[in-house]
Amino acid sequence: MAQVLEFKLPDLGEGLTEAEIVRWLVAVGDVVAIDQPVVEVETAKAMVEVPCPYGGVVTARYGEEGTELPVGAPLLTVAVGASEPAPEPESAPVADGGSGETSGNVLVGYGTGAPAARRRRVRPATAVVTAPVEAPVAVAEAVPDRAGPVPVISPLVRRLARQNGLDLRALDGSGRDGLILRCDVELAIERMEQAVQAPPAPTPAPAATGAVTERVPLRGVRGAVADKLSRSRREIPEATCWVDADATELMAARTAANAAGGPKISLIALLARICTAALARFPELNSTVDMEAREIVRLRDVHLGFAAQTERGLVVPVVRDAQDRSAESLSAEFARLTEAGRTGTLTPGDLTGGTFTLNNYGVFGVDGSTPIINHPEAAMLGIGRIVAKPWVHEGELAIRQVVQLSLTFDHRVCDGGTAGGFLRYVADCVEQPAVLLRTL
Repeated sequence: MAQVLEFKLPDLGEGLTEAEIVRWLVAVGDVVAIDQPVVEVETAKAMVEVPCPYGGVVTARYGEEGTELPVGAPLLTVAVGASEPAPEPESAPVADGGSGETSGNVLVGYGTGAPAARRRRVRPATAVVTAPVEAPVAVAEAVPDRAGPVPVISPLVRRLARQNGLDLRALDGSGRDGLILRCDVELAIERMEQAVQAPPAPTPAPAATGAVTERVPLRGVRGAVADKLSRSRREIPEATCWVDADATELMAARTAANAAGGPKISLIALLARICTAALARFPELNSTVDMEAREIVRLRDVHLGFAAQTERGLVVPVVRDAQDRSAESLSAEFARLTEAGRTGTLTPGDLTGGTFTLNNYGVFGVDGSTPIINHPEAAMLGIGRIVAKPWVHEGELAIRQVVQLSLTFDHRVCDGGTAGGFLRYVADCVEQPAVLLRTL
């Protein structure tokens, strides 16, 4: 007799508590192998293919495409040792171990036979072992127990409710077993706002000119960006300073270096190298603030994030240990992460852990910006477009390649003198690349 195992949405790491089903890769009745990808999900960090640690026949799927599931919710059931679909399992106690035909791995690239260089420890999936039944069992809708704890596992959901003064105990969750999801809280908030709107005036009103055409859910990457930027605005007292710099010599130096042969060096890699040299002189800006301990935490390593616009929205991939990389190494890593961002293959690890961000908004054809700091970092360097402008050079008016540089910084970690010193050093390196030669 086949053994029916239930595979639940695993812990995808980086503190993520939920994911949205983007695309099912298998259907009910399909035969799957151990570690075969069965569903593609989108978290707040990245797109992830989730492999099933069991081999057998798919007997049930939980959730349609577009459904948001919390970690630990059932994804599908598999009849192990069956040649045809088996009945759905009844509720049963959770077993301490799985079947002998499981891998215990839950992420693509880290399953059976994956390259050792990509392997990482993840929480194994939990198997629910049940006895075979004669016919499919109908699953009744669960009703949350109001006498017990509120059925919420996502801290983001709790925070959203708290910020809007919403009592979670008054909600009926739409998730499995009455679990309260973000969409439940957002719907309740919308109803609250509608309830407090003033009644229409008794006189005839003119035709509406701002009719709503669409409501776009704040989910996945866009939802994560919204949460992070809102938190940054609330918590970080930021200030911005800026300066124009003559980038003619920097552009000429890059052209000469690339003409000499060897790996090509990108402009953003040179700017990143300038950033790491500046941070070595002004370490206050490579830090974070711990308000609970009332401490400024200065960081040794520079994990350099860079803002990248993709079809899925704004993402900030992170170049690890940027302070130890050459311009050639930085160019290669920027290219790799940019391509992964375009193809949607960035991992959660690629998008977290940054300590300072480089924002090249000049690619959009604009000169300046006052960006929002990437929480919990303390600063962001902005690069405008490099454009030919009149400029006084060596006492004479000339046409030079000019760029506007801006530094947005957390005023808690330093004062204007430090921020100005950092920005002036960056501008000096842009104008006179020889200043940087000893650090390249």
